[in-house]
Amino acid sequence: MSLSSVRAWFAQNAPGIEVLVTETSSATVADAANTHNVEPAQIAKTICVRAGEKVLLIVTSGTSRLDNKKFKSAFGVRPRMLGAEEVLELTGHPVGGVCPFGLATALPIYCDVSLKRFEIVVPAAGAGNAAVKIPVLLMAELTKAQWIEAC
Repeated sequence: MSLSSVRAWFAQNAPGIEVLVTETSSATVADAANTHNVEPAQIAKTICVRAGEKVLLIVTSGTSRLDNKKFKSAFGVRPRMLGAEEVLELTGHPVGGVCPFGLATALPIYCDVSLKRFEIVVPAAGAGNAAVKIPVLLMAELTKAQWIEAC
């Protein structure tokens, strides 16, 4: 269902963007970079975190890591990672396929400024072997993401 919800989301919101399903895994940053022939930093990984009572998604460069001080500056609390089952329940996507598209639950989406150095990024698309190549500014616009510095 996750891959189908992402395909339906793109069909409605950006029909010119193709969901790429591969035979090789793109569930990790390294796998995705190899599969899609891009540098690891160009992979747009999506992290599902809790900030106090609020659950949110942060899309960041594949080689970036959350910085607790920057996150706390942005959200007032330290981030807490969610477990795989809770991520699946809230997003509709399994870990390795989490993305800001076709979500099961409306969640606030933030893009880390680490992505701005790329014109095109490669986020997952709802499955461990699915992704899209999308202009980073279009991804932020389509998902109504806010830009932050959290990494």
